[in-house]
Amino acid sequence: MKKGLYSVLAAGFVLAVWFLYRQVTEPVASDGYRAGLETWQENRIRSLKRDQGWLTLTDLIWLKEGSRPVAGFGTFSAEPGNVTFQADRDAGVTLNGIPFSGGVLKPDTVKGGPDRLVSGSRTLAVIIRGGKPGLRIWDTEAPARKTFTGIDRFPADESWVIEGRWQPYPKPQTVKIPTVIPGLTEEAKAFGQVVFTRDGTEFSLEPTSDDSLTYLSFVFADETTGKETYGGGRFLEADRPSNGKVLLDFNKAYNPPCAFTPFATCPVPLAKNRLPVAVTAGEKKAGHH
Repeated sequence: MKKGLYSVLAAGFVLAVWFLYRQVTEPVASDGYRAGLETWQENRIRSLKRDQGWLTLTDLIWLKEGSRPVAGFGTFSAEPGNVTFQADRDAGVTLNGIPFSGGVLKPDTVKGGPDRLVSGSRTLAVIIRGGKPGLRIWDTEAPARKTFTGIDRFPADESWVIEGRWQPYPKPQTVKIPTVIPGLTEEAKAFGQVVFTRDGTEFSLEPTSDDSLTYLSFVFADETTGKETYGGGRFLEADRPSNGKVLLDFNKAYNPPCAFTPFATCPVPLAKNRLPVAVTAGEKKAGHH
């Protein structure tokens, strides 16, 4: 009798330990949170697959002073302050749906830009990075778009939704951020840092923003970088600080464009944004990256 009772108690103890282990080690997320995250993920995939999304980006041509022909479009000329275009005869190039023979093109750095030239399945626009003009080309027939099957992710885990403390700087700082393009840096504004705690340890991340501090944008790396996640780090966005707090949802950490195309100019994480912890939330590696 006692032996049977001991067996029942032992089984109950093992079951309790197993249940506690699952509660501690397995990701936990409510149905409502999962539904919201699913909608966010669907929008994310839709953005990648759109006609001028990252999956259709097929080329990036840097311009030097002088003329540069581009097959199927025409000739581009870079001069100090602008880029002009002359269409090839019978190329059928349009600008905003209207046949276009040539002229000065607005880049992506000016209001109302960039102008987008269309020729067949391809679209071209002028970008400016680090003061250098370039031609970015998308193709709706890009193989990457046709073969895309989605992005693997860590299981949803609400423990990675963390309220951080906003620590503003005495005055905004101009930050020079290196990119995946050797010698090319981007400038951004940093207004402070977010301090947060995970498993009893305090960490911090420095975001960048626009002049009005209407959003926070993070480029970070962690102990999963180059292993489960993309080697160039991941992106994370958050709303502006409210009452000295910032909500970080690492389940929405996502791959930069360079994970999908070699023709993007992604920033890379600064040393201060390399976390000595494994952020097991958000997107994992995408495709062959």
